[in-house]
Amino acid sequence: MSADTIAPGARVRIRDAEWFVKRTDRTSDGGQVLDVVGLSELVEDQEARFLRELEEDTLEIIDPAETELRQDTSPSFRQSRLYMESLLRKRAPTDEKLHAGHRAAIDPVPYQWKPALQALEQPRQRILIADATGLGKTMEAGILMSELIERGRGKRILVVALKSMMTQLQKEWWSRFTIPLVRLDSRGIQRIRQRIPAGQNPFYYYDKTIISIDTLKRGAEYRTYIEDANWDIVVVDEAQNAAKRGATASQRHRLADQLSRRCDTMIMLSATPHDGSPESFASLMNMLDPTAIANPSDYSREDIDGLFVRRFKGDIKDQVDSAFLDRDIGICAKDSTEEEEAAYETLSGLDFQAIDEEGSGDMLFRTTLEKAMFSSPAACLETVENRIERLEAEEDPAYQHDVQQLRGLAGELREIGPEEFSKYQRLLELLKGPSGLNWDGTDPEDRLVIFSERLETLRFLEAHLQAELDLPEDAIQKLHGGLSDVEQQEVVEAFGKDEEDVRLLLASDIAAEGINLHYLCHRLIHFDIPWSLMLFQQRNGRIDRYGQTEAPQIRYMVTTPKNEDIHGDLRILEVLIDKEQQAEANIDDPASLMGVYDIDEEQKITADAIESGQTPEDFDEDLQEDETDVMELLLGDGDEESERDLEEDVVDPRSLYDSEFEYLGAALRHLNDHKGAGLDFDLYDEDDTVRLTASEEIKERFRRLPDEAWPEDSVFFLSADPDEVQQSIADARKEEHAWPRVQYLWRQHPLSQWAGDKVVANFRRNEAPVLPLSALGSGETIVLCSGNVPNRKGQPVVNEWVGVHFWKNLGPEILSFEEVLEETGLNSGQLSNPAPDLDLGALRDLVPPAVEAARNWMEARRDEKNDQLNEKLNRYLQRLEKLQEEHEQQLEMKYADSDRPASIVEPEKKKERRQIERVFDDFFEWAENTMTIEEEAYIQVIAVLTGLR
Repeated sequence: MSADTIAPGARVRIRDAEWFVKRTDRTSDGGQVLDVVGLSELVEDQEARFLRELEEDTLEIIDPAETELRQDTSPSFRQSRLYMESLLRKRAPTDEKLHAGHRAAIDPVPYQWKPALQALEQPRQRILIADATGLGKTMEAGILMSELIERGRGKRILVVALKSMMTQLQKEWWSRFTIPLVRLDSRGIQRIRQRIPAGQNPFYYYDKTIISIDTLKRGAEYRTYIEDANWDIVVVDEAQNAAKRGATASQRHRLADQLSRRCDTMIMLSATPHDGSPESFASLMNMLDPTAIANPSDYSREDIDGLFVRRFKGDIKDQVDSAFLDRDIGICAKDSTEEEEAAYETLSGLDFQAIDEEGSGDMLFRTTLEKAMFSSPAACLETVENRIERLEAEEDPAYQHDVQQLRGLAGELREIGPEEFSKYQRLLELLKGPSGLNWDGTDPEDRLVIFSERLETLRFLEAHLQAELDLPEDAIQKLHGGLSDVEQQEVVEAFGKDEEDVRLLLASDIAAEGINLHYLCHRLIHFDIPWSLMLFQQRNGRIDRYGQTEAPQIRYMVTTPKNEDIHGDLRILEVLIDKEQQAEANIDDPASLMGVYDIDEEQKITADAIESGQTPEDFDEDLQEDETDVMELLLGDGDEESERDLEEDVVDPRSLYDSEFEYLGAALRHLNDHKGAGLDFDLYDEDDTVRLTASEEIKERFRRLPDEAWPEDSVFFLSADPDEVQQSIADARKEEHAWPRVQYLWRQHPLSQWAGDKVVANFRRNEAPVLPLSALGSGETIVLCSGNVPNRKGQPVVNEWVGVHFWKNLGPEILSFEEVLEETGLNSGQLSNPAPDLDLGALRDLVPPAVEAARNWMEARRDEKNDQLNEKLNRYLQRLEKLQEEHEQQLEMKYADSDRPASIVEPEKKKERRQIERVFDDFFEWAENTMTIEEEAYIQVIAVLTGLR
């Protein structure tokens, strides 16, 4: 191995101690950072990070040709098989197939593999996963992250999410993929400040974290920390909120854009990825690849191909069978009462003289009042009283007439109590009556969510429903934006847990984005009708999503007024209900009907229809117009993937053991029997489960694991059966402990990796085991070697195991690892060890020529791979050069017709040109570091397999 190359898997001596290199990175000035775990006695099992240039005086790379041999005398070669397996698990995949993510504790649904496969095909894994609500974007992101972790590219991860989503994402990714994210909510931040030294960057202390975008927006301290940190992977959930809309970038967009420049991989998640504007969507694409789009107003599918994946239920229906059950939808209407009718008459007769006709936001104030009234009289009264208070504070006589009208309406609204509120009475009939939902709140596995956009409506429902439904204390909870991050997460957690008292969730539209409400709930009531088809989709998607086991029951509450004007306006909303149902049955994307892809803009369209007096028939016809949408042309209609096609792209990794359970059990027994570890554990063969009490060493190793992931009494229960783990995830919702008691035993669990590190440390000082095998003939020897050729960033590009075969006086001949297994039966688990006397000196003489042969073979593979990568690199660099020209041409066009003074234009133009140059220089450097392979291969002698003499 050259002096310039240290690859993952190398053994090095630093400061008179021996270390195993787990990962390497490059510093900004080209130096090398080594992440290592200790092998020699004083540093055994300690993790450390060294800057190579500071350690050159003490650093020694161990020469594989000097490998010493040790005969394995253990029964069935237990020690050697463990050692070899532990090293085999550290081999990083270098192809574009799935090796890990598809084996997580999830249902094997091939369509969810597609985003990871698509990302792995790209030079850089940066992707927007834009599948429709409920298809499993969280799982899809977990699969991709697991693949990158398996490849050594996922040590440092940052997830940015909504406040209400943090616990859900943290738990899902730990329970199913064992990705240990430390939650930096307000409570977590306080806890961390007590643990780390003052001023230390928490994003360096914890490698994997999840934080809310609002925390980053408000906290200048954390924004500073972000500027000083880099990540392997950044995940941005609900990414549409980070898109740039208009000329001014929001704080969310600026933060996401900054993060995009501080990471190698970026994963964006959004069910509503665009607002119909090419410029807005381009802002997301430019965060993934700032070189892709020169003109945000004019680009094609080809420019952004590979950067996103978008499917609807119809695109994947052949793969999910009955995973999505047909909805049971109903409109629950009731005639208005006299008191309501009086308020409607007053409302329809309002004639404001001074109140701004532009009204509140994008609608007239009278429309704002009507929208509030459609929610509840309480919400309308709150709106009226707030406006009266504001107008009276201005002490302007011009408002006197309008205030008097508002006071009259307020008087009418106060007359509408619970008995006179028809929609509320209809809700009680729905919940209590024999012909309703047959829901009484006594069954802990039958919960109900009621949506309303108005907080005052939620307060009204909370104040009256408990007594009316005879529900116990805490049976009703509210979820709205006024709650803190911790409070929002606690409400969502409680609603999904069987043993919690909550039965009825009153939710504002803060709960319409992302969160899972379907675990114990399949009933959803719209107490007020959304004025946006996208909001319909978001609300309904909380219970109608992958994993729902009951047919979703959805009800829309409607008051039927006698007032013709109000009744006509209400029928506009009924058109929206009908359109949402049609979209669900046919095209899956109701937002395409309005064509603006933005909730606020959709609500404005509905308000305009009401204010203009448009008939329901005309409104319905407008929503049926088949206008060509530029975004749909870009995004297409989804990608239909057959299960067979995707199945060809998954690989089950090679192993010397039949199961993860067998491997970990053997490792634990070995550590106790031969290392005196004193571990307290039990193995349950009947269900492939391990019980392990954490030792002090394990506690120290995992001190930075999230508190929530640490088991009760420090006792781990791990199962290699993904179905058992999924059952534990479901059972956790019925227990006080919200996190699953059983953790998933697979290669990426920290305990499995810890055991592997401990086993590797069993062979020190450049040793390799010798195994005398009856499957090999007398005079026949195979020197098993691993070879690793990294790129400039230290990431494996060629990573193979080969056998160097010697037969009497013949050889060396190269065998593939599969051929070695076939010849020797190493993976059969039925080897016997007669422990004969061996001439280790004669075998030792074979090591240097075996290392040389393995190196020559690996370097031949390196040359083949280098030719492929050079061709790929040249195409990529040519593409970058062409794109840079397009960006510079676009810059010239932007300023060509400017009539501003040159003294202003030229500095702006130079600044933008420097920015273009910086972006492309970064990508040129990244491409060269990633696709340029080091000159020599790192070789390690794994074992010597020899025939019985």
